[in-house]
Amino acid sequence: MQEQRLTAAAARPKILVVEDDPGVRRSLQLLLQGRGFDVRSYASGAALLADRTTRDAACFVADYAMPDIDGMALLRELRADGWNGPAVLITAYHSPTLEERATIEGFARVFQKPLMDHVLTDAVAKLAGGLDA
Repeated sequence: MQEQRLTAAAARPKILVVEDDPGVRRSLQLLLQGRGFDVRSYASGAALLADRTTRDAACFVADYAMPDIDGMALLRELRADGWNGPAVLITAYHSPTLEERATIEGFARVFQKPLMDHVLTDAVAKLAGGLDA
């Protein structure tokens, strides 16, 4: 029984979520966990970068505007450290220019807040693989 739980946990794709708003962060975490993902959430980019257990993540979801670092700079830091997975940017400041910059930086998807739950979970499931979309 214990071995089955460990195997099931290992099969769940790890998703990183960085969002400075505690309510939004918790909502995203619960939403993605409910979809079957192993979610690691962080209140800041510095906290994520300090956690060396994140480099095997299947997908990265980041807020654009945060006090310590923006989502694009955070993705650059992860890439410089060797992480090459897909990334999703969420923002309350959506514009065609921001979306273009985010795409150039390597984000696979950009979503405007407030988020429609299924849009984010479907995108993460598709990008991370391993779970039905």
